[in-house]
Amino acid sequence: MNSKNRWLLPEGIDEVLPPQAAQLDYLCRELIDLYASWGYELVMPPLVEYLDSLLTGTGSDLDLQTFKLTDQLTGRMMGVRADTTPQVARIDIHNLHRDIPTRLCYFSEVLHTRPANPGGTRMPLQAGAELYGHAGVESDAEILSLMLKTLQVAGIQNVHVDLGHVGIYRGLIGKLTITAEQESVIFDVLQRKATTELMKVINDWSLSSAVSDMLLALIELNGGIEILNDARLSLAGAGKDVLHCIDELEQIAGLSIAQIKNAPLYFDLAELRGYHYHTGMMCTAYVPGLGQGIAFGGRYDDIGQLGRSRPATGFSTDIRKLFALVPRADVSLKRIFAPGSDVPGLNEAIDRLREQGEVVICELTRQQGDAKQMGCDRKLVLKGGSWKVEKI
Repeated sequence: MNSKNRWLLPEGIDEVLPPQAAQLDYLCRELIDLYASWGYELVMPPLVEYLDSLLTGTGSDLDLQTFKLTDQLTGRMMGVRADTTPQVARIDIHNLHRDIPTRLCYFSEVLHTRPANPGGTRMPLQAGAELYGHAGVESDAEILSLMLKTLQVAGIQNVHVDLGHVGIYRGLIGKLTITAEQESVIFDVLQRKATTELMKVINDWSLSSAVSDMLLALIELNGGIEILNDARLSLAGAGKDVLHCIDELEQIAGLSIAQIKNAPLYFDLAELRGYHYHTGMMCTAYVPGLGQGIAFGGRYDDIGQLGRSRPATGFSTDIRKLFALVPRADVSLKRIFAPGSDVPGLNEAIDRLREQGEVVICELTRQQGDAKQMGCDRKLVLKGGSWKVEKI
């Protein structure tokens, strides 16, 4: 490798430079304060864990996204986290041992073997909030509301959130006598909302007409809250469990709108992102012009075989993605330039200013650049035997 290429970063691995790093840090601090005000306690999971712990209860997709390495001390396989949520669930179950509802939040870089989309990052800055120990619609609504509030604090405009419920699809697919491979085909067709293709599958496999009609109806059941009444009519034959899922969605939406006025909520009963992981409500936030979602959440009760049954609901987002969607004002603090001097009282004056929250840059011997070039708008000057701050 020649010297020119030596400093290139791997594809999809990014760094943040001034002043954007300060702006990104400012956003993170705002969100940490937001989560704390809702009662969410910050946790800091490790960057690497033993693989069998890191991937417990997760699907094959996360396994493929996880970088793996051998622990030189034990010979066991370790993984670099590709998602913080399973780690936080482990902390709740194995470290905290609480029976009461527990609210945890996190801000952690994760590493992916491949970007989620071409040209995307492989190192998202993942932030999220998880609520453990409560199985009701109130906790789902709180998570949905906090996700919306996160996007508001980040300055994201024109958001819309799609809500779905895995129990609706599971209730329908469970009425069919089909193989796992066939179910996978139906699942894929529904995700693409390919009505003609689904009709062909139904005819080729001679599936139950009643259930088939309801599966076809799922593709059309998307829109405002009024579609929930349409869903009750179209899916009336699916049974009380499916109708209960529809009721849950309506209750969650109502509770969220009570907390976040004019919450941009929509419903898509064929949206099954995270189907193999989630157990109830699912939500995905979108903005115009961006095909990928920008925040994801939902219920995931009894995650894997973590050893203790614990209801769970939460959401996560990539702070770097949110940061890039909104032009940011320069949040760097105004600076004071202090001369290089051994005059008594200078160091004490600098200390006082820093204690007051000011940024003070000290002049270095024979340095290049004056106060303005150092980004300072004021300077310390000695007047009448005391140090004063003056504008430049």
